[in-house]
Amino acid sequence: MGKNMMIGQSGGPTAVINSSLAGAIEYGLLAEEIDNIYGMINGIEGLLEDNIINLTLMFKSLPHELNRLKHSPAMFLGSCRYKLSGSEEEYRNIFNLLEKHQVGYFIYIGGNDSMDTVKQLSDYGARHNIDVRIVGIPKTIDNDLVGIDHSPGFGSAAKYIAACVREVAYDTSIYSIKSVHIIEAMGRDAGWLTAASVLARQDNMPAPHLVYLPEVPFSVEQFIRDVKKKLEEYNSVIVVVSEGIKDENGEYISAKQDTGADRFGHARLSGTSAYLKSVIEEEVGCKVRALEPSVLQRSAGHICSLCDVNEAFNLGSVAVRAALDGKTGVFSTLRRTSDKPYCVEYYTEDVAVVANNEKRVPRGWINQEGNDVTEEMVTYLRPLIRGTVQTPFRSGLPDYIDIRHLDIKAQKYKD
Repeated sequence: MGKNMMIGQSGGPTAVINSSLAGAIEYGLLAEEIDNIYGMINGIEGLLEDNIINLTLMFKSLPHELNRLKHSPAMFLGSCRYKLSGSEEEYRNIFNLLEKHQVGYFIYIGGNDSMDTVKQLSDYGARHNIDVRIVGIPKTIDNDLVGIDHSPGFGSAAKYIAACVREVAYDTSIYSIKSVHIIEAMGRDAGWLTAASVLARQDNMPAPHLVYLPEVPFSVEQFIRDVKKKLEEYNSVIVVVSEGIKDENGEYISAKQDTGADRFGHARLSGTSAYLKSVIEEEVGCKVRALEPSVLQRSAGHICSLCDVNEAFNLGSVAVRAALDGKTGVFSTLRRTSDKPYCVEYYTEDVAVVANNEKRVPRGWINQEGNDVTEEMVTYLRPLIRGTVQTPFRSGLPDYIDIRHLDIKAQKYKD
């Protein structure tokens, strides 16, 4: 008799995090060592509440539903932003629940903070000789995870931002009046997603005209000069800024509209584009719009990168294989072996590498003026948005997998 596998999702959603879940489930269903696959509803919080569903019952006889899961955005199992307290009681509660469900393999999909959860649980298990293999699967649209060439979820979000910029550029190009559009992309301290907006520059399309990342101190005065200079050349100027741009003193530009901090101590950022809109209105006097895609850029399943979907799926499979091979305290990852042709290889890395660490854009990939990126960045980005997913449609809209179990207790799939 084999052991069971427990899997959960945590942090912010992406367009392909369910692809990783599908990859893990598919591999687990085929593994003789695994009897049942259980899903935590709302991550660690759900586990502590014993809110568990049987994914084997859900998917074993419905392979088409697994494919549907692979191509659905957001988080099928729900999420949480639960930070472990580190108390002995909490650890005991978690491992007692894993023992109750006869779990030998624990898989957790998430970003920096989620990988810290993987590290803490695997460290505790090692200290107490508990035979549960704990493995992480990375994800984040921010692309700020250390130990991986690029994060699952980033390529699809990058594709969405680039497409938005391109469409805004076509929209604004029809007018002869002077205008500025400021698009605010997600990214607290790393500007990868903002940088991806430059992929909109195809077929002699110059937009975005200015790009500002948080890796370089932001000067409002220089920003005004940059915009004025571009308006001398173009009627419509499109600017893309990271939500986390800071001034030379390290203060968030969005601090003009302080919204506090989350439970992990991260500043809640909002209002950067709105503030810069007011600056341009006052200093330049032309028509200005502030555009904030906000959560739209996270789970845009209708415009996924096929590259992103496939890599996320493969990383799910790699994680389960690692657990079955006896590995614990690791996460599945990939490295790029070639740009032309684009190629990656998969492996696992110690989760301590990624937990609570942050990968930022190299200064050499940002131009000297701090208002654009270099060709090295474009070379890095371009393969990640390639490929089109054949999203199924029904009644004119994307046909995603049913997620009603997140609102009501799914008794049908409980043991």
